[in-house]
Amino acid sequence: MTPEQWDRLLTVINGEVVEPTPVGFIIDSPWLPGWAGMSIIDYFSSEQMWFEANLKAVRRFPDIMFLPGFWSEFGMCTEPSAFGSKCSWPENELPHADKIITDIAQVNDLARPNPKTDGLPPFVLNRLKHYQAQIEEAGHAIKFAVSRGPLNVATFLMGSTEFLMAIRTDTDETHKLLEIVTDFIIDWLGLQAETFPSIDGILVLDDIVGFLGEDDFKEVALPYLTRIFQSLDVTVKFFHNDAAGLVCAPYLPQIGVNLFNFSFLHTLTEMKELTANAVTLLGNIPPRDVLAAGTPEQVRKSVKAALDSVADRSRIILSCGGGMPPGVSTENIEAFLSAVG
Repeated sequence: MTPEQWDRLLTVINGEVVEPTPVGFIIDSPWLPGWAGMSIIDYFSSEQMWFEANLKAVRRFPDIMFLPGFWSEFGMCTEPSAFGSKCSWPENELPHADKIITDIAQVNDLARPNPKTDGLPPFVLNRLKHYQAQIEEAGHAIKFAVSRGPLNVATFLMGSTEFLMAIRTDTDETHKLLEIVTDFIIDWLGLQAETFPSIDGILVLDDIVGFLGEDDFKEVALPYLTRIFQSLDVTVKFFHNDAAGLVCAPYLPQIGVNLFNFSFLHTLTEMKELTANAVTLLGNIPPRDVLAAGTPEQVRKSVKAALDSVADRSRIILSCGGGMPPGVSTENIEAFLSAVG
């Protein structure tokens, strides 16, 4: 992010109304390689191509806050790989991390990884180290430490269905798994912040939170998310959950979250009410069916409808309900911007 974009982000988070309403998108491997004209495997395996794709986006759309900005990532594989998950890398599909826990009792033998040495995290850091000077020469700074969330990582390690079942059938082992994963995430975020002093924000992504009822959320998500978001003294605490977000929304201020990207199925007004207008909302038009598959006119109509739905435009950054999906065209992004400004 540029210094001007960062200042604008803080202004919105502090509750001041900014005109025109700011626009921001989470961008990473599902969208960037295809839009930039390269294969997904090239995007992941070539540091130069990764940098050029991100640079192309920020230069083409200087009025958009791309979050977290020059995101060094390996899809969903970064954190699971540190625990020993086998990662598969199709040429032009997103990679996949295989589960390593086939019996919940194996949690008792699970070791806490070291993000300095284990799996893909060292490669994430080195990519940023190698291109930090070029990022800064382009007028941007590394502002966010990023990690998948504790439930998200746990489901990759043991499978989504198996993990959700274990919440009810093997409570002690579930908590042990989440303690180990949470300790690792805190180490991982801390290492990023230590490596890049410019970092003043964290982004945690965890869609599995949206699969829980309130009681389960308070039992297995709330304490671990709170620990993670309160582990670093940073200004921006950004949470992404584009599954059902109603269960977590009222607890976000308690957790420490002040920026939230959520499902397009929830309205901006609904989220303002649930968060007591204490959290900046990043949303909220349909990502796949409108931003990617719609016409420019449909995009404009959806953006205007979102704007017209709220009388109070404080703490709003217009976006889609989730990360930027594959296939979003330059024309549709331009239509989005034209509807705002």
